[in-house]
Amino acid sequence: MGFRPSFLLAAPLLLAGCGLLPGGEAYLVGPDYETPGAAAAERWIDFQDARVKSEEADLGAWWDVFRDPALSKLVAQARQENLTLRAAAERVVASRARLGVATGYLYPQSQGASGDAAVERRSENTADSFPGMDRTVSSFDLSVGAAWELDFWGRYRRGVQAADAELDASIADHDDVLVLLYAEVAARYVRYRTFQERLKHLRDNLAIQEKSFQLAQDRFGAGAVTERDVHESRQVLENTRARIPEAERGLRLENNALCVLTGSVPRDLSKELGEAPIPEAPASLVVGIPADLLRRRPDVRRAERIAAARSALIGIAEADFYPSISILGSLGVSAEHASDLGKSGSLTGYVGPSFRWSLLDYGRTASNVQAFEAAFRSAVYDYREAVLRAGGEAEDAMATFLRTRDVLVPQGEAVRAAARTVEIATDQYTQGAVDFSTVFLFSSTLTEQQDRLAVARGDVALALIDLYRALGGGWENEGAVEAPAVGPAAPAAAPAGGNQ
Repeated sequence: MGFRPSFLLAAPLLLAGCGLLPGGEAYLVGPDYETPGAAAAERWIDFQDARVKSEEADLGAWWDVFRDPALSKLVAQARQENLTLRAAAERVVASRARLGVATGYLYPQSQGASGDAAVERRSENTADSFPGMDRTVSSFDLSVGAAWELDFWGRYRRGVQAADAELDASIADHDDVLVLLYAEVAARYVRYRTFQERLKHLRDNLAIQEKSFQLAQDRFGAGAVTERDVHESRQVLENTRARIPEAERGLRLENNALCVLTGSVPRDLSKELGEAPIPEAPASLVVGIPADLLRRRPDVRRAERIAAARSALIGIAEADFYPSISILGSLGVSAEHASDLGKSGSLTGYVGPSFRWSLLDYGRTASNVQAFEAAFRSAVYDYREAVLRAGGEAEDAMATFLRTRDVLVPQGEAVRAAARTVEIATDQYTQGAVDFSTVFLFSSTLTEQQDRLAVARGDVALALIDLYRALGGGWENEGAVEAPAVGPAAPAAAPAGGNQ
């Protein structure tokens, strides 16, 4: 039977019909993955609180609830320049490339072209030599060949499934970096504004207390009060003055953290950010239901995708129980003279199957399968733990926000009462009705109450930010993950792939 080169062209079509190429249907060893069940609450613990809305939530740009342009600008800068996020994007690109490698194994794994030309001079003293024989022989050969291990048992298709799930996991990891980044930027910004407000109250009180100190000195000089009044007024004044450097230090640390998060060297942001109040949280929250965390939180999605990848690895390991079947083929031309290579008689080639089967491996394959099965079960437990942890974090953040917000009204009333008390005590001291001990006591109280109110307002905003982080908000409005350019010559990234 003569060699038919057309077989090499028809073989892929035949194999595709048998399920050995993408798009075909064939048996795959190993388990077919299904998303594991995970326990999630049907409603929030505080679902009866009027401030908690369980309708579907759009948290793609949750920071907009603060209506603060400076915060929105910082978030946009962090999205473009943060280096941790860029590193996560590169990991997505690497995972996408590994998926391409895995897909390539569905096709002939070894293929190439070869050629050689040789001139041989034969000896006159060999047994096959005879007088007049042409002892110089030349040869020219050109060929293309391929070796293709057929995916009878699904080894390579399981590899594609594993690589695809790992790509999804890397995308979820990138999304998780976004969630954490946006929450960190917002939290640092709130602390920055909180320190600004605390400094303002301290400096305002310092100015008032300097006047009280001067008043005490004047009255002491006139013989109207004792020296104790001077020292008491000096004590409250210097105590307030001593708290200012600590607040200034906190402001600078938040300033520097914002610079790092937005991908720039530390610099003074005071001119860019200016003076503004602490971001104010809305009166009510749209948070969806606990089950939404399964699709929204990137860390939960990442854990589920890792379990999917581990499941596919079991099939790859089980394929070692079966023979590996390959098709080897070559097509070429061979002639003594180069001018004859184009003639039909110079055609050479072969094609044929081969197989390899490990009959005795002393339990290595079975143990390998058991190891991957255990790794899969471990990943399932990790996924279920991630779901429980997500629910717990969201409940913690919601309770913190609601209870912290409850502090604002009484704390505000305490500040107003303390401020009025200081006014009354100061007037009474000026009139000689009370000594400075009364002014000293209520001036210290006012400073403390104003500082507590500023901290409480900041805590409410921070609790809301933590709730949005726990709900997994912030990544939904992002487009396909692309690798950002590291420099002018950096190549553009390929468009995103993988299942979502």
